[in-house]
Amino acid sequence: MARKNLLLLSWNVNGVRAAHQKGFLDWLKREAPDMLALQETKAQPEQLPPDLADPAGYQAEWHWGARKGYSGVATFHKRAPLELRRGLGRPEFDHEGRVLASVYEDFVLFNIYFPNGQRDAGRLKFKLDFYDAFLKVVDRCRQDGEDRIILCGDLNTAHRELDLARPKENSEVSGFLPQERAWIDKLLAHGFVDTFRDFEKAGGHYTWWDPMTRARERGVGWRLDYFFVTENLRPRLKRAFILDEVMGSDHCPVGIELAA
Repeated sequence: MARKNLLLLSWNVNGVRAAHQKGFLDWLKREAPDMLALQETKAQPEQLPPDLADPAGYQAEWHWGARKGYSGVATFHKRAPLELRRGLGRPEFDHEGRVLASVYEDFVLFNIYFPNGQRDAGRLKFKLDFYDAFLKVVDRCRQDGEDRIILCGDLNTAHRELDLARPKENSEVSGFLPQERAWIDKLLAHGFVDTFRDFEKAGGHYTWWDPMTRARERGVGWRLDYFFVTENLRPRLKRAFILDEVMGSDHCPVGIELAA
């Protein structure tokens, strides 16, 4: 029997315990992805209820920060990876718990919650340095023969003007600064494909809305959450999508389907 396609989803849940109380596990059961990457989990192991820490049908791996209630990522796998790597190998980044890499025979999946640069100039530099540190990890993977790579998560940057509702008003705001957008250009030049843009060229598709201004109700959003794949995985890409009807966070899930 031929293997079915792989369904991969990614979601910044803005607090996995809050999402749990809003029916997260019911949603997980309905969608049944082969892999689910979560960002901004805001939880350490001892804070997780058992059914969330170890969800039925999945091997769950968590990476949390030193600071409670902040950052954190998790990846749920239906099929256990060959290897699981935490962090970028840089203590200044890794103490925030932002990176999980799941190594399989046919690709490496990076689940990353990239920093937000809005707080101040120092934090913006931290974000840009983090971006560049990730590319160095990618280069090392390729040198080691791991040349099929998937990157998913919250990049905290909208790439082009069509990726946010109000580009002119936000041209000097972190998340849409020229140097942040240029890094995504650099990522694409590194041999990655923005999977959603492979299927959808129009604007008006967003993954984050400011909850303080009821932006979701008004359709005023940003596309901050992505799946990128290396060019050598492009032939396996069957679809890429945004699940903007899914509530429970200020972000919504995004996903791709790959031929098995």
